[in-house]
Amino acid sequence: MSEANKPASLAQLVARRKAGHSLEADLYTRPDIFETDMDLIFGRHWIYVGVEPDVPEPGDVFVVDIGKTSVLIVRDDDMQIRAFHNVCRHRGARLVDGPHEQVGNLVCRYHAWTYSLEGDLVFADHMGEDFDKSCRGLKPVHLRSVAGLLFICLAEEAPADIEDMAAAMTPYLVKHDIPNTKIAHSVDLIEHGNWKVTMENNRECYHCGANHPELTIPLFAYGFGFSPKTLDEDELEQAKRYEDLVKDAHNRWEASGLPSREIEHLADRVTGFRTERLPIDQSGQSQTMDTKVACKKLLGNITDPALGGLSFWTQPNSWHHFMSDHIVTFSVIPVSPTETMLRTRWLVHKDAVEGIDYDKTTLTEVWIATNKQDAHLVEVTQSGLVSPAYEPGPYSPYTEGLVEKFCQWYMGRLSAHLETVA
Repeated sequence: MSEANKPASLAQLVARRKAGHSLEADLYTRPDIFETDMDLIFGRHWIYVGVEPDVPEPGDVFVVDIGKTSVLIVRDDDMQIRAFHNVCRHRGARLVDGPHEQVGNLVCRYHAWTYSLEGDLVFADHMGEDFDKSCRGLKPVHLRSVAGLLFICLAEEAPADIEDMAAAMTPYLVKHDIPNTKIAHSVDLIEHGNWKVTMENNRECYHCGANHPELTIPLFAYGFGFSPKTLDEDELEQAKRYEDLVKDAHNRWEASGLPSREIEHLADRVTGFRTERLPIDQSGQSQTMDTKVACKKLLGNITDPALGGLSFWTQPNSWHHFMSDHIVTFSVIPVSPTETMLRTRWLVHKDAVEGIDYDKTTLTEVWIATNKQDAHLVEVTQSGLVSPAYEPGPYSPYTEGLVEKFCQWYMGRLSAHLETVA
């Protein structure tokens, strides 16, 4: 192969990235880049995978597959949540097919090697007198619950700055009491695009007005960006009114002990994150078609249904929305260079009763519709990325700033790796 036709190296792709523009096509399409992403990003960073209500009782097991790696998340008899590789230490059989099971112990179906919920090997027949069970426990995986949101890291040494994120975010999340919720509905949707396209699509609402009629009902138009120079005098006045509304809401919420103001570390941390609580339009209560609560039983000890919407983003693979009555969480897991799984969960108070306290359709219809619309946008974008005509295009400075933050974080993590191997 001539030098002119040789694919660009990772170092070349990183070095020539143009700030404020989308990435080169190779970074969205090449199988070798996908494998690099699975190793450097999903294999070495904190990945959001679920919630404590995935394993509400002792013996509950939840399976997460990330590339070639399968992970067991289990609650033990002391109510501690642990994570292990889903691999028997005998001859490698997968222990649990998943996605959810209830067990007394973890028993391999192949030769009945048996592990406690703490991961210790407690039974292995016919192995001889010299066999030491203590050396054959399940291999642990780093796990951190951040106020009930579960993150795992597959690396031998996990980034320590998740503790900074946990310290900053716990006061924002604790009011919504995730451990005392239940999963009212869950949907796994395969999007036909690279995982970075899925994440970039989430990080902006430039496209919302033209594509999301359901989602834009509870959202203020000015909450997801606008170009000041395109607004007439009346629209500028409305934008100023929204800015004042946000300030007043933040002051009111924080005076009542509810942290709300923006924290932004999407591009300057290994474990990147951002949060902010914003008002909800119309009735101001929830992300529903009528903007009223979908569940009459509010979360935790919340009494005011109009607490706006708290958004929480993490790099590289999640976003979340917290209202007074329910929570919606999103986890992005790459499947192939051109396929991505989006897992969406709707959480309500653990004592809420379907048909009495909430209607599942009312609870889920906004984001079910929005996810389907976004999946289509991801697919049409991916199909254009393979065209010879594609070249990186400029981001809007008004509405795509968080997309640029995502790309800065991603390219920064690749660059940090290249420095270690130089």
